[in-house]
Amino acid sequence: MSERRGYRVGYAPGAYDLFHIGHLNILRHARQHCDYLVAGVVSDEMVEMAKGRRPVIPLIERLEIVRNIKYVDAAFVETVPDKVETWKQVRFDVLFKGDDWRGTPKGDKLEQDFAEVGVDVVYFPYTVHTSSTQLRRALDALTDPAPQGETAGVQPG
Repeated sequence: MSERRGYRVGYAPGAYDLFHIGHLNILRHARQHCDYLVAGVVSDEMVEMAKGRRPVIPLIERLEIVRNIKYVDAAFVETVPDKVETWKQVRFDVLFKGDDWRGTPKGDKLEQDFAEVGVDVVYFPYTVHTSSTQLRRALDALTDPAPQGETAGVQPG
């Protein structure tokens, strides 16, 4: 390929639950900036710890989906909250995140931690119009029972 890539090994972590276009965009952009892309798929337990609920799609299925995306060279199961610990296992040159992390306390900490080991953090535009959280809310709305005092098709009073 004639396009020069800036990094050798890139790492793109995520839950990748309810896989959507935002996930694909991050992986596509990440692959354009490295020779080899590892997608870090966060374990069910880690997702629950971070978001307060388990993912809709179990880890084994999320892993299979992500490892079969053409931009991904390898998939890695992330089981610890400390990304530097993950780096010690994977040894990537750059970590890719959505720009919703940029300028936040967690993004600043990520940058500081990785600066100490010589790893860059690169942000890509966050896909605003879709997210797993929005999809989860839509699914919840479809499966929640009717509000108290109402039944399907019958108006109160």
